[in-house]
Amino acid sequence: MAYSVNIAVEAPVENQIQEITYDGQEIYQSPLSMSENLSKLAQKIDFTKQLAEDVKKEPTDSSESCDDEANSKETLTYQSSLWPWDSVRNKLRNALTEVCVLSDVLAVAKEKRYLVLDPVPQEPQEVKQMVQVFARKKALAGAASVLLNGAERLRTSHNEMARNRNTPDFHIELLRLRQNWRLKKVSNSIVGDLSYRTAGSKYAQTGMFEVTKAEEEPTAGSSPPPSPTNAAPPKPGSALRVTVPSELQGVAYIEVLCQKDQEDLCSSTINLLGSGTTSTNPDVHWQQKLEAAQNVLFCKELFNQLAKEAVQLQAPIPHMVVGNQIMATVLPGIQLIIGLCHSTGSDKKPPPAPPPQKSDHDHVLEHSLHQLLREVHHRNTHHPFPHPASGAIGPSKKRCLAGPIAADRYDLLQMTQGQTLLEQIIQQAQHFFMRLRTEYVLDTIAKEVKDPLIVSHWNALNSPTQSCVKINIMTHGYDTVCRTSLVVHVGEKSLKCVCRDGRVMHMSYEPQELRDLIFCQIYQHQINAVQALAKCMGWQFLSNSAHLGIGAVEPLGNASSCILASPTGDRIIAVRCEPQTGVQVAIAQSPRKDFFPGQLVKERKWENLGGSFKEVRWDKMEGKNFLNKMELLMASLTSS
Repeated sequence: MAYSVNIAVEAPVENQIQEITYDGQEIYQSPLSMSENLSKLAQKIDFTKQLAEDVKKEPTDSSESCDDEANSKETLTYQSSLWPWDSVRNKLRNALTEVCVLSDVLAVAKEKRYLVLDPVPQEPQEVKQMVQVFARKKALAGAASVLLNGAERLRTSHNEMARNRNTPDFHIELLRLRQNWRLKKVSNSIVGDLSYRTAGSKYAQTGMFEVTKAEEEPTAGSSPPPSPTNAAPPKPGSALRVTVPSELQGVAYIEVLCQKDQEDLCSSTINLLGSGTTSTNPDVHWQQKLEAAQNVLFCKELFNQLAKEAVQLQAPIPHMVVGNQIMATVLPGIQLIIGLCHSTGSDKKPPPAPPPQKSDHDHVLEHSLHQLLREVHHRNTHHPFPHPASGAIGPSKKRCLAGPIAADRYDLLQMTQGQTLLEQIIQQAQHFFMRLRTEYVLDTIAKEVKDPLIVSHWNALNSPTQSCVKINIMTHGYDTVCRTSLVVHVGEKSLKCVCRDGRVMHMSYEPQELRDLIFCQIYQHQINAVQALAKCMGWQFLSNSAHLGIGAVEPLGNASSCILASPTGDRIIAVRCEPQTGVQVAIAQSPRKDFFPGQLVKERKWENLGGSFKEVRWDKMEGKNFLNKMELLMASLTSS
C-alpha cells in the first residue's frame, strides 16, 4: 500500500547577485513585486499548443465513445507532464528556419550578384574632445575612489586584527627572520645556518637551527583581570620558535690575560653581545637567541683557529695548548694567555657573567682581537679584480705580474708569506708592553727631574704594532732660547730614536736603555742651553766638548762641558755636566791676583792670563732653575 505525501517546493529567499564591485562588495537584485511575478509566469504559458485529441478520429459506437471520453480525460489530466520543453523546441526550430532563409538570401546576393546591398550612408557624429576628457577623468576618479575605499577597509581590518591579537603574524615574523638570517626548507621544515662558511670558514661546526611556528597559549578565563593602575603592559610574544643546537647554547667569550710572574698586567674580554644573554631561556626573543648562538660560534671558531696555529708555529719558546687555554711567551718573563669560556646553562646554577673590565685593560688589543677573524673572512670573499666569476680563484694580481716585472726568488717568497692570527695577536701584545714600558720610563723621569722640563706628545694615529712619541726637553721661562726635541718610534721588540741632529739610535726592549738615552739628552740640552743663553747675554763662546775625556769615567754616558768668556774677557766660566754627578760650574778671573814677577818672567802682560778656576757652590745660588742661575751669574760677573 502506497502513501502519497504532499511536498511544497518554494523558491529560494536569496536574491540574485547583479554586480560585484572592484573592492569585493556584492550588489543584489531587488526582489520582484506581485504584478511582475505574475507577468513573468504568464509569459511561460504557450497558447498556440494544440491538444492531441483534436486530431484523433471520432468514435463509432456509444460504448467506444464512453471509453474514448474516459481516455481523453486521462490525457487531459496528464498532458502537462509529457514534455515541458516542447514550446522551446518549436521556437528554436522557427528561428533556425528564419536564419537559414536569411543565409540563403545573403549567399545569392554575394555570390551570384542578383541583389546589391549598399550600405546606408550615415551622418558622421561630431566628436567633442572636452567631453571625452571629462568622461575619462570621471571614470578615473571613480576607479581611484574604489581602490582607496578598498585599501582603507583592508587597513582598518588589519589594524583591528593586530589590536585584538597579542602574538604577531607568523608570516611577518618569518619575513623579518629571512631578512637577517639564511633560511632554507628541508623535508617540510625550515632550517637556518649560523656558520661563516659563505665567508670561507673552515670550522667544522654546522651552526644549523630550526624554525617552527609557536603554539598559542590559552588564556585563563577564570582568573580575574588585574587592576588598570597596577597592570603592566602585556609583553608581545613571538609567532616563531627557534631551536638552536646544544653546542651553541649559553654564553661564550674569549678572555685574554697577560701575566708577569703570576701578576696580571692587563686583560681584555671578547664578547660580541656585551652582556650575559643566554639562549636557553624560552622567553628570550628569537633575534637575541640567534645572536647569542652566533656569538658562541664565533668565539669557538676563533679559539679553534688560534689553537691550530699555536700547534703549527715554531717559536723559540713553544706555545702551549691545554684544554681551553693557549699560553704564548710575549717577552722574557711575560706570558699571553688566551682562554675560551663557555657556559651552557644546563646546570642549576646561573651562568657566570663575564668578569668586569679592569681599568688597565687595552681597548686597542680588544678591538684587534675582535677584528682579526673578520678580516680573514673579508679577505676570503673579496678577491682583487680581475678574477673568474666561477671556478677556483687563481693567484693574486701581484703574482700574476711577477713575470712581466721580472720578480726574483726573494720577491716571490715574500708574496707567499703571511702572518697568522696568533702571530698578529702576539705582535700586538708585544707592542702593547713596549708602549707601556716607554710610558712608564718617560713618566718616571719627568717626576724625578724637575729641571729641565720633559713633555711627551703621543701620536693619536697609530697602528696596532707601531706608535710614535715626540719628547721635548725645555727649561721653564727659557723655552724660546733652546729646546731639544727627539722622536721615539715604539715597535714590537725594539725602539728607534731620531735625535734633533739627525742621529738614529736603535734600542732593545730593555727600558734601561731608553732611560740612559733620555738622561744623556737632558745634560746635552743643558750645555746647548747655556751656549744659547751666553749669546743673548753678550758672552763669548770659547770651546765645548760633548765627550769630555777629563775626570773620572762615567758609568752612564759621557760628561759634557763648555767654556764661556765675558764681553771684556776678564771673566771665564767653565760648565761641566755629568749624568751621574750633575752640573758643576767654576769661575776664573784676570788679571791674576797671585801673579808674582821674577827673574824669568819679568813682563806684566802675563798677569792677564786667567787664574785658577774656583768652583761655585751651586746649591747656594739664587734662581729658579739652572739657566736662571747662569743668567744671574753672568750678569753679576759682567757688572763687577
